[in-house]
Amino acid sequence: MLEDPEPILEAHGVGMTYGSVTVLSGASMSLIPGRIHALVGQNGAGKSTMLGALAGRITPTAGRITVAGTALGSGDPRTARAAGVVAVYQELTILPAMNARDNVLLGDPPRRCGVIDRSRARREFAELAERLGVELTGGEPAGELCVAQQQMLEIMRAARSHAKVLLLDEPTASLAATERVALLSLMRRLAADGIALVFVSHNLDEVLDVSDDITVFRNGRLVTSRPTAAWTKPDLVEAMLGSSGRALAAALLDGHGAADETAASTAEAVLTVDDLCVPGVLPGVCLQVRAGEIVGIGGLVGSGRTTLLRALAGDLPRASGRLSIGGAHRSWPRSPRAALRAGLALVPEERKRDGLVLGQDAVENITLSNLRAVARAGWIRRRYARALAVEHGRAFGLPEEMVDRPVGALSGGNQQKVVLARWMHRRPRVLLADEPGRGIDIGAKAQILGTLRDFVDAGGGVLMVSSEHEELLTFADRILVMAAGRIVADLDNRARTVTEHDILTAAFDIPHQEAS
Repeated sequence: MLEDPEPILEAHGVGMTYGSVTVLSGASMSLIPGRIHALVGQNGAGKSTMLGALAGRITPTAGRITVAGTALGSGDPRTARAAGVVAVYQELTILPAMNARDNVLLGDPPRRCGVIDRSRARREFAELAERLGVELTGGEPAGELCVAQQQMLEIMRAARSHAKVLLLDEPTASLAATERVALLSLMRRLAADGIALVFVSHNLDEVLDVSDDITVFRNGRLVTSRPTAAWTKPDLVEAMLGSSGRALAAALLDGHGAADETAASTAEAVLTVDDLCVPGVLPGVCLQVRAGEIVGIGGLVGSGRTTLLRALAGDLPRASGRLSIGGAHRSWPRSPRAALRAGLALVPEERKRDGLVLGQDAVENITLSNLRAVARAGWIRRRYARALAVEHGRAFGLPEEMVDRPVGALSGGNQQKVVLARWMHRRPRVLLADEPGRGIDIGAKAQILGTLRDFVDAGGGVLMVSSEHEELLTFADRILVMAAGRIVADLDNRARTVTEHDILTAAFDIPHQEAS
């Protein structure tokens, strides 16, 4: 009988307190070589704090961490890396001006007589790429690679450093379906090589598919840890959210407030777009969104989904087309201000870069969309502005105590709630939502998408891009599938009968769809 392998890393009673606020308390876990260990929980549950402690990025106020029996120094990522613990975060550390090969070899290139050995560098990169199944030559400028390829470079760098433990923070959050499959396959190969992997993700289907063990965090505490075979998706949701989780799991798994079929077919069109053109990207898109309807947009990376939303939001001055809002013809918006006046508001894909003023608090970010509503004689009424921010934030589950904090200090889920609450303050006719559930836990996602349903039930319309097919299948009443800048399928999902196979078939079968 084979003995169980010894843990490569052990955490004992790890805790973290900031002043009087405890963000992690008494967390203990073990990592086994060759196994993938997933950490799940709501935003702010303690996962990222635990990951930061394991990576040496933060110094816990309680507990200890050992690697191969040796205590890990706290607050020093270089010490952790030297011990074999390597982290890959959502904010990648790729140097865009360097090529792919130099990024992988960064900090430790092969040398001969003190000079970088270019021939050996090319050979090492090629061997590593072949072993990990990465299709790059090494000479590509890193800044021109897609996010998935840049992420592969980070992982190649970690593998080359002989990592014993690889920490992956939301590695699939910005990837399309096919890219996710490639990354999950790479993770399995790394585990087969004997590396212990920690995988933080809000995508529970991926967690159940790729991990060997799952640990659940809730309210700063490690709730439970079990082999993946002992979990089901509803069980995970309930463990993450507490006693209310079972009902929420049922809502998410069985469908969430689909539009009434008869009402949806007779409702007025809140958005009609004809012959939308963006040179080189969109050759002439036509679509319609009716009141009371959430229309999802699926497709592969590069299909034109984000370009479509940006064009509608007035963020692409070279776009052209014909536009009607609520049956009234509108001039094509040449700026975001013009789009807002027409009744179109965008929730951007990159919320930190494009959607938030990170140094301002949530009150200022939420009321920014309509300052006239909170001003008198040119002065902002702070108390009234705060009350409105609390009201709109509450609709998306934003805790009241968060509204006075700088949004740069909030979790990703709470930041997304701030962006969405801003537009509830403005009340547009149509909300253009680009990846509204990206990087958000299942509880926050249910609150956000449930509130979007309330918005359309009140007469609005939502046009929503998502790379997560389950999100489209669960929440969208119709699903438009894009490929090569065209809408190649319009799938009626009001009865929740569309499948992932339907979306992928449409996305890949471009000649057939165009010929029909």
